[in-house]
Amino acid sequence: MTLIALNKPFNMMSQFSAHPTRATLADCVRVPGVYPAGRLDADSEGLLLLTDDGALQARIADPHHKLAKTYLAQVEGVPDAAALAALRAGVDLGDFRTLPAAARLVAEPGWLWTRDPPIRFRAAIPTTWIELQIREGKNRQVRRMTAAVGFPTLRLVRVGIGNLALPQLGLAPGAWCEIDPAALGLSRQAPRPPVRRRYKS
Repeated sequence: MTLIALNKPFNMMSQFSAHPTRATLADCVRVPGVYPAGRLDADSEGLLLLTDDGALQARIADPHHKLAKTYLAQVEGVPDAAALAALRAGVDLGDFRTLPAAARLVAEPGWLWTRDPPIRFRAAIPTTWIELQIREGKNRQVRRMTAAVGFPTLRLVRVGIGNLALPQLGLAPGAWCEIDPAALGLSRQAPRPPVRRRYKS
């Protein structure tokens, strides 16, 4: 069983098959037989897991296993207490209502890399970082949630899956490492540190 943690760069497709205009996972990871456990949109960055084990893939991606996904969203404007309360309670997105989420304002992390290209900047409109933890992982869910409460997402970074946190891995965009599945917190075994770190050449 192989489980890989990748820091997916901005504008990269979460697929190995070729894309006419964008980079794909094949540009970073050259390990045969692995495929994404879940996905990140091209305009989202951060932690993406890949595995060659179908059962593990299902456990990671299936919301019934309650494996939380943690995101940092840089939003336009400054969310107030009412907006954060709405995110925590669950947001009606029309086609579904989100489950209750953890949401709080945070400072921009010092470890976070600069996005290339950077977000659009408007001198008259400040931006704020929200840390959100959800369990569903519907299509573009975090972006839809923040927009629904009045604060569009300008940049989105997934920083955690289960017990695995991207800052602890120390992966630059495009870099990856092989990890022990126990580090996710899916099993009763105590999490162990990542092993066999490899970086994009």
